[in-house]
Amino acid sequence: MERKQASDYPQELLDLFHEWQHGDMDRRTFMDHLGRFATAGLTAAALFESLTPNYAWAQQVALDDKRIKVSTETVPSPNGNGSIKGHFARPAKNGKYPVVLVIHENRGLNPYIEDVARRLATANFIAFAPDGLTSVGGYPGNEQDAAAKFRTVDGTKMTEDFVAAAKWLKARPDSTGKLGAVGFCFGGGMVNQLAVLLGKDLNAGVAFYGRQAGVADVPKISAPLLLQYAGNDERINANIPAYEEALKANKKVYAVHMYDGKQHGFHNDTTPRYDEASAKLSWTRTLEFFDKHLR
Repeated sequence: MERKQASDYPQELLDLFHEWQHGDMDRRTFMDHLGRFATAGLTAAALFESLTPNYAWAQQVALDDKRIKVSTETVPSPNGNGSIKGHFARPAKNGKYPVVLVIHENRGLNPYIEDVARRLATANFIAFAPDGLTSVGGYPGNEQDAAAKFRTVDGTKMTEDFVAAAKWLKARPDSTGKLGAVGFCFGGGMVNQLAVLLGKDLNAGVAFYGRQAGVADVPKISAPLLLQYAGNDERINANIPAYEEALKANKKVYAVHMYDGKQHGFHNDTTPRYDEASAKLSWTRTLEFFDKHLR
């Protein structure tokens, strides 16, 4: 399928897609809305397909890349759902490295997020991308089923699963003991939440277009934060001023980057919302931030 860009779609359609992806609209309603944008040469079904992630586009680092070693690991989570499974990637050369937890969007551990973990391994980090859907059988291989599964998982227990994964990663014998976390969408919000829950155990957090932590919880944050937002993301961006004010008032170390005119999900290279320039710049900033605070 030809790769489309956000500019190929009306903003209203992208906003509707965002609502559907976040569970604010069922598929039938979304398809009904798509009918309004269909043309003689482009049906609602074709529009839907063009918006749906194409994971063939996501692979930047192959599973058998000689620079890294990959495996599937299962982490005990007694306070969560019992255990959480995920994609583990580390540099091929033996030694100790800083570690980074990679947290997915509200679809579970899909190929895009697995690739992000491998990208970190090529940058000399040990990365673990846990699957929040482990307790319901794991990522099912398609977005629609993944979204439905995600809504069935106990949110409190899933959070404890990510906490367990973070602590396991930090305590590994091949870890330097410096822990970072990066997350996207739901995962960005989870990075902010882990900054609260882990306190000094988290050494750096990068949140891509993620929900902010509660203002009352900001004093519990210890980790430096890099907060990266999309300009066309009204719901998430509405709470930035209050979050920034609380971070400043509590003398927290943080940086905010706003990617003007870009869509929520601009780093995800499997959908039309992807923006190559912003994705590359935000990733460079991410690696520089982790280099500064984890090495």
